[in-house]
Amino acid sequence: MRDTVRFLLAGRIEAIQNCDPTRTVLEFLREDKALKGTKEGCAEGDCGACTVVLGELHHGGIRYRAVNSCIQLLATLDGKQLLTVEDLGRDAQHAGNELHAVQQAMLEQHGSQCGFCTPGFVMSLFAMFHQDPEHAVERATIDLGLAGNLCRCTGYAPIVRAAEQALTAQRSDRFTAQEAGTADRLKSIQSSAALALNDAGRWFYAPRTVAELCELRAAHPQAVLVAGATDVGLKVTKQNLRPDAVIYLGCIDELQQIGDQIGDDGQYLSIGAAVTYTDATGAIAARHPAFLTLIRRIGGAQVRNAGTIGGNIANGSPIGDMPPGLIAAGAKLVLQSASGQRCIDLEDYFISYGKQDLRAGEWVARILLPLPPPNQLFSIYKVSKRFEQDISALCGAFAIELEDTRIKSARICFGGMAETPKRATHCERALSGETWDQETIRRAMHALTEDYTPLTDMRASAAYRMRVAQNLLQRFFLEHTGTAYPVRLTERYAARSPAGSAAGDVAGE
Repeated sequence: MRDTVRFLLAGRIEAIQNCDPTRTVLEFLREDKALKGTKEGCAEGDCGACTVVLGELHHGGIRYRAVNSCIQLLATLDGKQLLTVEDLGRDAQHAGNELHAVQQAMLEQHGSQCGFCTPGFVMSLFAMFHQDPEHAVERATIDLGLAGNLCRCTGYAPIVRAAEQALTAQRSDRFTAQEAGTADRLKSIQSSAALALNDAGRWFYAPRTVAELCELRAAHPQAVLVAGATDVGLKVTKQNLRPDAVIYLGCIDELQQIGDQIGDDGQYLSIGAAVTYTDATGAIAARHPAFLTLIRRIGGAQVRNAGTIGGNIANGSPIGDMPPGLIAAGAKLVLQSASGQRCIDLEDYFISYGKQDLRAGEWVARILLPLPPPNQLFSIYKVSKRFEQDISALCGAFAIELEDTRIKSARICFGGMAETPKRATHCERALSGETWDQETIRRAMHALTEDYTPLTDMRASAAYRMRVAQNLLQRFFLEHTGTAYPVRLTERYAARSPAGSAAGDVAGE
């Protein structure tokens, strides 16, 4: 095993030993390197002031993605390139400083107001600058890409104008020109050996194979497993989590695979536990388009670039965004340990609040998402106080399979209505075998009162949750019978006026 983290920073290789397993990238930048351009705002991956960009080898080149440094663990940078706002105007190979195109656009369009959030916006724009550079970026994509950056001055209009100026077609900069050299330096620090860092008796492990992970899990049963750290990072910054051992899953190739798999009972999309939301979105949406709307509302781009679907499930939260839709779609979960694998229905993984069906030494390995039957109607609705980057008050998923005008089968699941993501079995029975009409929906809406006894908390009252859950079933029926206009995320962004106001928003969603 290796005992040193190596990554690129400012064009040079950083080598760090004895790394605190829960030290964040933000702490390293500000406290160890005195790079103060990266700011701390919320320390929970919500405001985007701490945004940095990670460069990784990808298909012979370098892929740049924005992440939140406040919840990114330092040791996860191994083998990558770390870019901060200081790097954009600094070129070690040439004298003098020159603003990057996104910085120049922010200057010319007066996008920097109080200035606190500006470095984060600049880094998000830089990541977008390097995505699909052959095409200009549309306004809807800009809104989506900047949703993870908050401006306290409420001056988004000049920032958007700066984005529109900078993100034109045929984008190129010195990072593009130097990509081959940077890729060579990244290749020089790649290693197939597992990482084991010790700091005063506390360990950070980064296994490279499933077999190594199984051994580490058996040897350290209390270790915290980390994929994207979008949940564990909050426990570090907000709850002072200091585990004796952290095991990082992001270096295991097998857990980053996504593709079709044939099972005994049909065809599935197999999603490795370390596959990020960003990498999974296209494959999932190609099979179940309704997930696209949901995933685009999970955090900002920084969260989706780091967070994983496997981690969202493993955390066992009753208000996790993905489980309701996956359960309604009939997803299965593959659990693995040194003793082998077992496959369970995803809904059976959640036993009670804070308790999941995990045996000693087990961990979440893959999610198996079945392909939908041809006559299935499927929708997911997330209800929250804020459209972007907000935790669900409740989330409802509906899968109805029709046979002519009859409901052949129904799978309905809600998050936020019980102590775990839970299917609405009484509602499903009220639908199954019945005529697909308003009277059936009315009875099924009433049946929801037998399925759930929701709680009242800071996000919503019990009465509100029940009423909205019933209304979502009604909405599902109206949308799929063509009697209501289906307001979806893409239409919401397309409906924005040039000044930035949302003309197409729906109350409560």
